[in-house]
Amino acid sequence: MDLFQAFVLGALQGITEFLPISSSGHLVIGEWFLGLKVYGLKSFDVALHIGSLLAIFVYFRKDLVGLIKAFFRLFIGKFDGEYAKLILFIFVGTLPAVFAGLFLEDQIDGIFRNIFAIGVAMIVVGLIFIVGEWVHKKMAVGSTEMTLRKALFIGIAQAVALIPGVSRSGSTIVMGLFQGVGRESAARFSFLLGMPAILGAGILALFKASDGVSVEFMPMLLGAVTSFVFSLLSVWFLMKFLKKHSLVVFALYLLIIGSFVLYQSS
Repeated sequence: MDLFQAFVLGALQGITEFLPISSSGHLVIGEWFLGLKVYGLKSFDVALHIGSLLAIFVYFRKDLVGLIKAFFRLFIGKFDGEYAKLILFIFVGTLPAVFAGLFLEDQIDGIFRNIFAIGVAMIVVGLIFIVGEWVHKKMAVGSTEMTLRKALFIGIAQAVALIPGVSRSGSTIVMGLFQGVGRESAARFSFLLGMPAILGAGILALFKASDGVSVEFMPMLLGAVTSFVFSLLSVWFLMKFLKKHSLVVFALYLLIIGSFVLYQSS
């Protein structure tokens, strides 16, 4: 892998990780167009996800500090406040992804990590976005306050996003919409829920990276830095965008790119 390829894939990861259009699917597509061995680049994918994880830490630094303080308060028997509840919701929401990552990831990669399956997944997700927005408009949207039930269902949606082509942020946000949660609140919880998920997936992939293709240090570093910069920009953009706009524009994009991928793979 050369530096140009590392930059392209890093930018692609950063732009797509937090926009609801599937970073894993776009990485496989990018690696495919660049002529790289998509399954063998696990270690490089980990480096890109580390860059994205750092971007979440930076953007949500106030929430991160609040979560850390609330966590240590648990050791003195104090479970109160917004962040204490948020820790519980993140824990419950993370469980489905932990289970799926430990027991199903190899099977999922073996079945879905190919261009045709990714095209199909993108089209399906795009249609779900449209339905989710329609349901969200029709239902009486009550309190956007998170509950254990909502956190669990959003966590299940995050686990489904282990399938390449299914956006993690998109699936969790639209699950929030199905439950009457506002877009901005759903996006915030989605990103905070993504911290342990991305970290855990990175650690798990590191143990499996020895079977992949070796990538030199400089391309790895450039990819991680590029991923961090573009991820930070993507988070900022999406949080601003969802204040006034819906997921429909991303749904249309997924329908178009998914159809194009199916055409190219046929």
